[in-house]
Amino acid sequence: MIVTVASGKGGTGKTTVATSLACAISDSVHLLDCDVEEPNVHIFLHPKIQYQETVYTMVPEVDQERCNGCRKCVDICRFSAITVVGQKLLTFPELCHGCVGCMVVCPENAITEGGREVGKFEIGQRGAIRFGHGLLRIGEAMAPPLIRKVREQIDDKGITIIDAPPGTSCPVITAMRGVDFVLLVTEPTPFGLHDLKLAVEAVIKLGIPCGIVINRSDLGDNGVQDYAQQQGIPVLMEIPFSREIARNYSKGRILAEQSPKWREKFAGLYEKIKICAAC
Repeated sequence: MIVTVASGKGGTGKTTVATSLACAISDSVHLLDCDVEEPNVHIFLHPKIQYQETVYTMVPEVDQERCNGCRKCVDICRFSAITVVGQKLLTFPELCHGCVGCMVVCPENAITEGGREVGKFEIGQRGAIRFGHGLLRIGEAMAPPLIRKVREQIDDKGITIIDAPPGTSCPVITAMRGVDFVLLVTEPTPFGLHDLKLAVEAVIKLGIPCGIVINRSDLGDNGVQDYAQQQGIPVLMEIPFSREIARNYSKGRILAEQSPKWREKFAGLYEKIKICAAC
């Protein structure tokens, strides 16, 4: 079972839900933080880091003597990462998405695979929870290669919880693609509803079953509930606004570990997810 915890916007409580869900599951679980631009699961989990690796993405390296200036590499690149100026082939590594298309179409084999550092990848352990996350290099724009590296740790035969980046852009799609269930965390406000709709559209296009958790559920309005009912999306949990929850979060404490009541509720949430994923 692979569950991605996502949200249409930041600040909805996605990490609160992901960490508590992982801690409430009685079996061994793999918790992966794919919010590589701003990972914070480790702040709550305090894992013992056992391995670190620098992650690179492919960038083209050009042998100018072999290049005949045919421009086939330029024509295939959708991101303008390679161009010809005069008789010289120029590359722009920061724009490259590592698709290797330029290497495939080059008739002279003038383009080879180079590498650009995108960030760090770490794995660790905390009790029964195996942990992995990525740390995107400052100034780096290409998050998907690092997210794919983190996702290599998915346990196909066990339970994996993925904490996805916020929003609906390429990094989020990379974190959601191919999972069994997407748990969308939102809040009952006009902004929360607007961005929830965008997230639901993305999940539907990917063909993944989903459910909703409403955080700070006793604030705001009933817009999210009404929308969920209209779309036939189950609301699997509601978390009320609570000073105690906010205090635990501010101190880096996992909700399910601070309260037996909430541990039981998150265990129940996982059982609901299994039922919905099987439907």
